[in-house]
Amino acid sequence: MRVATERDLDRVTETLTAAFADDPLWSWAFPEREILEAWWRFHVSSALRYPWVLVADDGAAASVWIPPGGVELTEDEEHRVEPLLHDLVGSRAPDVLELLDRFERSHPDDEPHYYLSLLGTHPDHRGKGAGMALLADGLTRIDAERMPAYLESSNSANDPRYERLGFERVGEFRRPDEAVTVSTMWREPGAGRD
Repeated sequence: MRVATERDLDRVTETLTAAFADDPLWSWAFPEREILEAWWRFHVSSALRYPWVLVADDGAAASVWIPPGGVELTEDEEHRVEPLLHDLVGSRAPDVLELLDRFERSHPDDEPHYYLSLLGTHPDHRGKGAGMALLADGLTRIDAERMPAYLESSNSANDPRYERLGFERVGEFRRPDEAVTVSTMWREPGAGRD
């Protein structure tokens, strides 16, 4: 496990694209792989300005953390989201913008915390513990700072895995078509540690 650099942009983007290709939320938003890849590249490229993009050395898993006081996208990048979505998904852009707005409205803003924006394991490495090991590594670093953490789980099958590491479900929101529920989860410093 290590901190990713600009040289890892392609690897991290590929890992996250493969990981989310069949995700019930993100495959709805970006049903074509190349479009999903463009969206994740946009986000990962921005997040690399923080030393909190973590990657398993072989690219088996990747995570993107936003530190307390940080933002996922710069102000300039925020202004590029709507035009980018129109380019990527055309007439579906309003639905995807509504989804992003639901993420934003659900995000807690009353206490500084680390935000797990993305965590994914490449399908070729699923079931080997790479993603959870990467998450545990990030949480160890965060615990050393005595900071809480927050995430949204776009796939309910993953909720128990997050709970084992100390996250508790604190809310939810639904995909704009109401077909999928996203869990919002919070973790106090040191929670889930023996």
